[in-house]
Amino acid sequence: MARSVATTTLRALRHRNFQLFFAGQLISLIGTWMQNVAQAWLVYRITGSSALLGLVSFAGQIPVFALSPIGGYTADRWNRRTVVIITQTLSMVLAFLLAALTLTNTVRIWEVFVLASLLGIVNAFDIPARQSFLVEMVGREDLINAIALNSSMFNGARIVGPAVAGILVARLGEGWCFFLNGISYIAVIWGLFLMRLAPFVRRVARSSALETIREGFDYVGRTGPVFAFLALVGVLGFAGLPYLVLMPIFADRIFHMGASGLGLLTGLAGLGALAGALTLASRTALTGLTRWAGIALSVFGIALGAFSLSHNLLLSCGLLLITGFTGMIQMGACNTLIQSMVPDTLRGRVMSVYSMMYMGLGPVGALIAGFVAERIGAERTLTGGAVICLLAAAVFGGRLQSIRSGAAALIRAQQEGAEVASPAR
Repeated sequence: MARSVATTTLRALRHRNFQLFFAGQLISLIGTWMQNVAQAWLVYRITGSSALLGLVSFAGQIPVFALSPIGGYTADRWNRRTVVIITQTLSMVLAFLLAALTLTNTVRIWEVFVLASLLGIVNAFDIPARQSFLVEMVGREDLINAIALNSSMFNGARIVGPAVAGILVARLGEGWCFFLNGISYIAVIWGLFLMRLAPFVRRVARSSALETIREGFDYVGRTGPVFAFLALVGVLGFAGLPYLVLMPIFADRIFHMGASGLGLLTGLAGLGALAGALTLASRTALTGLTRWAGIALSVFGIALGAFSLSHNLLLSCGLLLITGFTGMIQMGACNTLIQSMVPDTLRGRVMSVYSMMYMGLGPVGALIAGFVAERIGAERTLTGGAVICLLAAAVFGGRLQSIRSGAAALIRAQQEGAEVASPAR
């Protein structure tokens, strides 16, 4: 029985290319999470400002919102593996630059802003290419499982990375986290080079780049279920996930635990998210995922609101597990459903809109949360975000039946290789 469950949960790993991708990305993402935590602590140590925490997050992610459409166009027109190799190499260079500045004690806050912005530009091309590259590694039959395992990998790294970063920052400083992150990119780049893929055939451009990009937005705008799931992801990115940006304040001012406490709190949210991703990976069908997405956002809002009011460490740790779990269920369910509904020719551009909603609106929310926290405190700021999530979940629930029927029609069309008219929004 246990072997059967494991086989089902890990079925995408039967593909050699995905094995290489999974192993390389796991190492690289641990480094990425180490850098995220260390960078947040560096900014907080230098400035002590929650507003600047929000500003750095904004600088690092707003390019994703602004440039993802171009990244999606690139992913649909060029060899996706080549795009990912280039973006991962550039990310490695930026990590080494930040490490050099920090280890030599010459780093300034404006330099952190610049490097975070450059990394955001790279991510605007990397995220749509990586998301749409999954289908080339596993095929459509294992795509659902590959998306869930990809999320599991991301959140497994989210547990290990912050924990290691908390120890390294406390004992050696932030610079070594940045340096190890740079080293970690070698694993994913090497894995990408080792993959065996079908020869790339460039699609003939029948329209200009601007018209091609607009085609992706037009598809999202006229396709009701895709629009609804992207809106749900946008609410979570804007109002819910900025709680991670404010976590240094909770670790320092509320729980008085310093950098090690930041690693603990961030890691617990990651542990919950890992459990959510593995729950999705164990599923073999799409049935029920639409309902899961709405319920997960509701529970996320309740848990976040409770966390904002709690000053008890044990209770807060349990609530972070719930926010991580439900946030992952919501994002993973939406990602899986969207990728199951869209045609391959539009996959990169639609996933670029997903990037805008998830990582693009995140910096706007983080920026606002940082400044609001300066005025009314981090606790009340998170309470406000929780209320917004609950309201959005209620609106989604009110339209659940029409969203489910429209999504089912689109999924059937893709499974049969047929084209159907998009349901009206």
